[in-house]
Amino acid sequence: MKAIFPGTFDPFTIGHADIVRRSLSFADEIIIAVGINVAKHTIEERDKRLEAIRKLFSDEPRVTITSYDGLTADFAREMGADVIIRGVRNIADYEYERNMADINRHLTNIETVLLFSSPELAYVSSSMVRELIQLGKPVDDFVAK
Repeated sequence: MKAIFPGTFDPFTIGHADIVRRSLSFADEIIIAVGINVAKHTIEERDKRLEAIRKLFSDEPRVTITSYDGLTADFAREMGADVIIRGVRNIADYEYERNMADINRHLTNIETVLLFSSPELAYVSSSMVRELIQLGKPVDDFVAK
């Protein structure tokens, strides 16, 4: 089974790495696909993110890291995905992600699996880690490894 984890995978959010690692229990291959939003991020920021993600999964041959532009549904179909993985950090995210799953299913006939971060990791947000970095505080316990 080929799974795609699209969107805003953040190497500072250990919950995302947790979701990918748990997805490997049911998927033969996972494509981490970082969306390109030029209104929010520069190409340099995207390239730094891709490099950080590659380092996280350098020892896992079943994980491919790429970027894409456009609709997730189109990219998932183009890549031949059997399932779309959406990460859910908390209950507030759940309704939005469920709606996205319904939209993707309607557009592609590809099922979506919603996965919560493991409870011990769900509290870590990328904005919290960036704030700690700006304050010069240690972040090793919060950054994905």
